[in-house]
Amino acid sequence: MMGVGLWRFTLAAFAGVLVFFHGFCSSEKAPNYSFMHQATTAPAISYYDYIIVGGGTAGCPLAATLSQNYSVLLLERGGAPYGNPNITDMGAFGAPFTDVSPSSPAQRFISEDGVINARARVLGGGSCLNAGFYTRAAADYVEAVGWDSGMVKESYEWVEKVVAFEPPMLQWQSAVRDGLLEVGVVPYNGFTYDHIYGTKVGGSIFDRDGHRHTAADLLQYANPTGLTVLLHATVHKITFRRKGVVRPMARGVIFRDALGKKHKAYLKRGSKSSEIIISAGALGSPQTLMLSGVGPAQHLKAHNITLVLDQPMVGQRMSDNPMNAIFVPSPLPVEVSLIQVVGITRFGTYIEAASGENFAGGSSQRDFGMFSPKIGQLATVPPKQRTPEAIAKAIDSMSKLEETAFRGGFILEKIMGPVSTGHLELRTRNPNDNPSVTFNYFKEPEDLQRCVQGMQIIEKIIDSKAFSKFKYDYLSVPALINMTLNFPVNLLPKHDNASASLEQFCKDTVMTIWHYHGGCQVGTVVDHDYKVLGVDALRVIDGSTFNYSPGTNPQATVMMLGRYMGLRILKERLGSALSK
Repeated sequence: MMGVGLWRFTLAAFAGVLVFFHGFCSSEKAPNYSFMHQATTAPAISYYDYIIVGGGTAGCPLAATLSQNYSVLLLERGGAPYGNPNITDMGAFGAPFTDVSPSSPAQRFISEDGVINARARVLGGGSCLNAGFYTRAAADYVEAVGWDSGMVKESYEWVEKVVAFEPPMLQWQSAVRDGLLEVGVVPYNGFTYDHIYGTKVGGSIFDRDGHRHTAADLLQYANPTGLTVLLHATVHKITFRRKGVVRPMARGVIFRDALGKKHKAYLKRGSKSSEIIISAGALGSPQTLMLSGVGPAQHLKAHNITLVLDQPMVGQRMSDNPMNAIFVPSPLPVEVSLIQVVGITRFGTYIEAASGENFAGGSSQRDFGMFSPKIGQLATVPPKQRTPEAIAKAIDSMSKLEETAFRGGFILEKIMGPVSTGHLELRTRNPNDNPSVTFNYFKEPEDLQRCVQGMQIIEKIIDSKAFSKFKYDYLSVPALINMTLNFPVNLLPKHDNASASLEQFCKDTVMTIWHYHGGCQVGTVVDHDYKVLGVDALRVIDGSTFNYSPGTNPQATVMMLGRYMGLRILKERLGSALSK
């Protein structure tokens, strides 16, 4: 019995994690955004006070804020999230990751490290795809970055009024919470958005009805007469004025619509305060700068891109917080839950968890979401053999498993920072193509040690009295580790000693939790006002500017940053106008 059971769990567990099909409403109704249009309707040439490249987690709140006083163009390469139940319904969480079509809201990429990942291609950005956990950055993070704490608090609250909710706490998540406390991740801080050492219940962008609320919802704050949002608008480059100025000055963007037609948008003439702001994410922002001629000179020359500014740090210091997990099959039914509880340790590891009573139940079509072979997570199959036929075979095998194989949950750890960094390079001059990115997971020993310490906490939670009823007595922690090692979570080779060495386990089972950042960091590519160094009228405002990922999960801070910088820009510009 044990051998058969382990085989079933091994195949099914990661495939089902976080993917739920339990009768939530089909989708939210689209808001009546009079300012949202397809890019095909745009004029050939237009003029604005601000042009924002990327309608994602930072771009939406930024645009909404700036539109209160100025004309704003927000360019989004994807479509709207509204009316798509795969985005708006918790019951379909993970489904976008299995869609590899050009119209998918999730664009898959595989880092040079061999870890499968995704970037958003939809209005609202990563907030349309993630597991929904909402938590603020630590107070010392805010202080170290140099943000105004009062304005930060106000900006978080502005976001939270629309997108943040207290999640329901049921049995399995409660057992993880109590297990964390039992093994010493104390004190218990209750429900809070704040980043505090100990164990807490965080917020969620899913409401009680299982509807997702995204950064796109923050556009309801916008002045509809001051904002234009264009969908399926792919920016190919930023143009610069170079004659008659001390240094290059951003003046406009060239973008194409869904039919491939070229459009040009320019900053309004005669305004020295108007700016272009890139908010295209940790892959898209450095990619856009390079395509526009701002980046390492030799790399741009190799792609026949006209150099505007030799900026060798564009695309450098890319980081992705590694995630590792253990699946724990449950003898009891467990509730469907996304990440709700977090243990914030003092050694730099965050412990989180997710569960599902029957990840495939209640659906006529079994879709295994982000850990499915549909998204390419076939570690045992060499990349060249990962054909549609091989993937289809794996999907078919999983679809025939008994429903009990999906019962259980994952306890995972993510390290803070991280310290390890990599780099990003262009593959082509096509903005629709993914750049090449290397994160160098666990290159620095400090990161690996944090992972080991996090896994040790997870082992203790699994063996805790508080969690005991959700674990089979005959499945020891080493057996669960062996089981997890067989899951096809990445394209890395597996080592025989991984079951005995937590260091090797961390390396062999590393995954992403989509918290990658860097490439346009403060101090090297942009200044503390997020202005691109060496050029004028150009800023980058998004997660690509982070040196370290904020809090346990960054989306709250990325949304806050969009609002915060929007307010700062307004204050600076309006104050300057008043002083004149």
